[in-house]
Amino acid sequence: MGRSESQMDITDMNTPRPKKKQRWTPLEISLSVLVLLLTIIAVTMIALYATYDDGICKSSDCIKSAARLIQNMDATVEPCIDFFKYACGGWLKRNVIPETSSRYSNFDILRDELEVVLKDVLQEPKTEDIEAVQKAKTLYRSCINESAVNNRGGEPLLKLLPELYDWPVATESWEQTHGASWTAEKSMALLSSKYGKKVLINIFVGTDDKNSMNYIIHVDQPQLGLPSRDYYECTGVYTEACNAYLDFMISVAKLIRQERKLDINETQIFLEMTKAMELEKEIANATTKPEDRNDPMLLYKKMTLAQIQGNFSLDINGKPFSWSNFTNEIMSTVNINIPNEEDVVVYAPEYLTKLHSILTKYTARDLQNLMSWRFIMDLVSSLSRTYKESRNAFRKAIYGTTSETATWRRCANYVNGNMENVVGRLYVEAAFAGKSKHMVENLIAEIREVFIQTLDDLIWMDAETKKKAEEKAVAIKERIGYPDDIITDDKKLNDEYLQLNYKEDEYFENIIQNLKFGQNKQLKKLREKVDKNEWISGAAIVNAFYSSGRNQIVFPAGILQPPFFSAQQSNSLNYGGIGMVIGHEITHGFDDNGRNFNKDGDLVDWWTQQSANNFKKQSQCMVHQYSNFSWDLAGGQHLNGVNTLGENIADNGGIGQAYRAYQNYVKKNGEEKLLPGLDLNHKQLFFLNFAQVWCGTYRPEYAINSIKTDVHSPGNFRIIGTLQNSPEFAEAFYCRKNSYMNPEKKCRVW
Repeated sequence: MGRSESQMDITDMNTPRPKKKQRWTPLEISLSVLVLLLTIIAVTMIALYATYDDGICKSSDCIKSAARLIQNMDATVEPCIDFFKYACGGWLKRNVIPETSSRYSNFDILRDELEVVLKDVLQEPKTEDIEAVQKAKTLYRSCINESAVNNRGGEPLLKLLPELYDWPVATESWEQTHGASWTAEKSMALLSSKYGKKVLINIFVGTDDKNSMNYIIHVDQPQLGLPSRDYYECTGVYTEACNAYLDFMISVAKLIRQERKLDINETQIFLEMTKAMELEKEIANATTKPEDRNDPMLLYKKMTLAQIQGNFSLDINGKPFSWSNFTNEIMSTVNINIPNEEDVVVYAPEYLTKLHSILTKYTARDLQNLMSWRFIMDLVSSLSRTYKESRNAFRKAIYGTTSETATWRRCANYVNGNMENVVGRLYVEAAFAGKSKHMVENLIAEIREVFIQTLDDLIWMDAETKKKAEEKAVAIKERIGYPDDIITDDKKLNDEYLQLNYKEDEYFENIIQNLKFGQNKQLKKLREKVDKNEWISGAAIVNAFYSSGRNQIVFPAGILQPPFFSAQQSNSLNYGGIGMVIGHEITHGFDDNGRNFNKDGDLVDWWTQQSANNFKKQSQCMVHQYSNFSWDLAGGQHLNGVNTLGENIADNGGIGQAYRAYQNYVKKNGEEKLLPGLDLNHKQLFFLNFAQVWCGTYRPEYAINSIKTDVHSPGNFRIIGTLQNSPEFAEAFYCRKNSYMNPEKKCRVW
């Protein structure tokens, strides 16, 4: 049987006949061998290069980290001469303070970026939003609805003022309308209980320092209209602020009279507002300076309401002031009766003693003018453009800013400040890397362990006090990222804001509602127990906190990002960033304030006398060091080493603990790969990243403000002061002894 065509073996048909075999010459053989050898060598070299480790990290995250560090620094500056300029010189050249900002720093940049996230989540309409989230978005829309705000002028405020005994300077015949019913107790209580505005006397419900499971009424000196009592000198660097403050008062009084269609008697308005300013100046001068209020043991004075009446009698407008009526008027808003036997903590006995002679000089009209003004000044920015512009010169004098913050930024921050758990939920869902939580837990455990081990090195502290310090460190509770129930418990979140009902075209009324809600919530706590599991911060915050009453450290989701922290960046940067922050917050439990509270958060003296005396000696070194820094941006004024002591102790303790924890990490895990483009080892990168967190600058007006009001040293001195005290820094950068960054005398507390 023959084969079909498809099965034909075409090889048989098409294979050519073999040719005669050729021989290779010796030269051809040699060349072939050489080519083969070269090919083998080339392939081997390529393979070797592919696996060659030059000790440089080339991942995209390492490249990003290196680029950030290089951009911010100025390598032409000698690090041992001025580490601030070395670490931040590039940042200072590349960044200009925005017209809307009083200061600008890496911290502020992170906050700006967080606000962008908040804007996106708050303006995104979603049909599946739970009720609390819908409320937050309505509040945000009411805030950015500028046309509705501008169309209403000052009308929302004008409607509210009669309920508050009005503003005498901005109405007619105040004495006839309100004089008969006005009493200081009622007027002050109304502002305090409804809106949380404390003018002559600051009365509030807070944790009892000596029994931190309970709330108690506190009486303290009031807040002021200007940033601090120093401003009321009204001379030198404070002249512009004083003049702008008085002009601000006068401008708003004119606007209200104009809207009420009343005559504007400029002379009368000037005289009345000048009198209010004189009264506030006397109140400011009667307050105790911050540096004399640093010891919580001395600050705490407990007495009954009846004893307060006996110790601090006041005479207002010819009538004796009733502390019982005043206190009960406030607490009646939450249906709580305060008997004369009720214990109250008085924080400012010296102020209350001086207040008596001040108030006898002023009429009811004078007092009401000041009290109403202090309430009104906070609400001006919530009114129409005309009212907002009345504070331009004041804002420039206090903050140095010439433009308003973008409306959406102000509104995102406002909603976050009033509905922090709702906004925290939205932020976490949109931007938080959940795996960060476990890594930060490990860092806290490591740094806490280092703090405890470091106690053995302290020759100034005796064994008995060290043991108590260790117990307190072990007892510190941590809160990382966000409370789980803001994500998982819709009902709890809805219930928290159940009483709030916002309207999209009534921003001013929404603000008033928030003031009432917040004050009502706080006053109600008086008869409740303190919930020590409650978070003291929202999640969408670029900051970290320590609570002495709860012995709790908090690291909100907002701070767990570069340069502070990233699961992908080098560990030297994490330890120099969030590691230092962790050490800083732990050390707050043992600074000049926190050291007075025990492991349970109670104000108890757990120190031996010798150790307490030694602590004060060690601290005095830092007081002197930081007080010697003069700040050119604040007109050459010196820092206040007493007021900034707690933060300086925390900075110095934090950097030392974080560095030792990083050394332990390296011992356990080996050296990390270096970053590309940087001729720096990881010890140096640790300090560089720490410093770059604080790159920034201030407007001169705000520098003058913050040197009097901020308990933190300015960023450049946080870098210089801390590193001058660090032998590890001097060793890492090979700084000669007695160079500026390596002085022979170093301060150390922890």
